[in-house]
Amino acid sequence: MNNPAFATHRKIGGDLEVSRMGYGAMRLTGQPGNWGPYPDPEAAKSVLRRAVAIGINLIDTAHAYGAGYNEGLIAEALHPYDANLVITTKCGLTKMGPGIAYRDGRRKAIRTGCEASLSHLRLERIDLLQLHWVDEDTPIEETVGALAELVKDGKVRHVGVSNVTLDELKRARSVMPIASVQNRFSFADRSQMDIVRYCIEHDITFFPYGPLDGNPAKIGAPLADQTGVLAAEAAKRGCTPSQFALAWLLALSPVIVPIPGTRSVAHLEENAAALKVQLTQAEAAAL
Repeated sequence: MNNPAFATHRKIGGDLEVSRMGYGAMRLTGQPGNWGPYPDPEAAKSVLRRAVAIGINLIDTAHAYGAGYNEGLIAEALHPYDANLVITTKCGLTKMGPGIAYRDGRRKAIRTGCEASLSHLRLERIDLLQLHWVDEDTPIEETVGALAELVKDGKVRHVGVSNVTLDELKRARSVMPIASVQNRFSFADRSQMDIVRYCIEHDITFFPYGPLDGNPAKIGAPLADQTGVLAAEAAKRGCTPSQFALAWLLALSPVIVPIPGTRSVAHLEENAAALKVQLTQAEAAAL
């Protein structure tokens, strides 16, 4: 099938090549509230190592996951890193306790967050640093300007933004090139379709978080339900509902790189196999 949306890799910012299926590491944190260390670190390391072993070379994390513990866990599991491994992290959100955080887009906070992530991940440069949330008290131009300084200083390779509106994305791009956008998006939640279309039009990598419509504060994913909304379509193609939901995202555009998260090696492998469920763009649009 000649479907460009099913290219196996994507180049972020034109030069950072990653697998079309990434892994979101947020689930590997303490609960409740994604706070503190994961209670079974050896099991978590097994998931991370298996992700790399099956060809996933994009791991998505954030300083707020844990806080800091998730980045440290990734380093414990995977450092020294394979030359092709890309670890993306996020800054601009300060975690104070379980489910308690505040946005901070000031220059000092962005730089401090970057330094902390470099230390936790044992990196000299972050391939992709994303603004986690826009600080309502700091203009996004000022925050992105701070990120641009980190690129100039050689601490960051590419910059992305997360949880942004279309206006905020355009304002960010007025300051510097934006390599990626990470917003919530799935078959069940298409409220960010205007952002997706903009990213497609401008060849910006789009990471749809919550690709199985999961709640960050709860375990489970509605679109993975064997009796859910995608069960019948999945059965027609001989795949699981999770795989169908991810295949739908992949079919929309080659700029889309899903980053499903899981605590299970079996679910990790199931998600990765979605690359074999090839929908056409016409099929995806019809659904």
